[in-house]
Amino acid sequence: MTALRLEPYQARTRPLTSYEHAFADELEAIYGRGVHDLDGLVAALNETGVRPAGGADWSAESLCAELARLAGEG
Repeated sequence: MTALRLEPYQARTRPLTSYEHAFADELEAIYGRGVHDLDGLVAALNETGVRPAGGADWSAESLCAELARLAGEG
């Protein structure tokens, strides 16, 4: 039998912010359109109203940093 383990994001101590909900919704929609590569995700996110801190365009670096931050790794 496979041992179960709790992922850090499953044990959040607070509700998601409106930004986090919007970011997740956009990522789900983008994945739903079949976009799964980093460059495609960046381009698709830049077509949305969801922006990283500071309001700049997304880059591969800022997207990876944001995903790590939200996962509690950065």
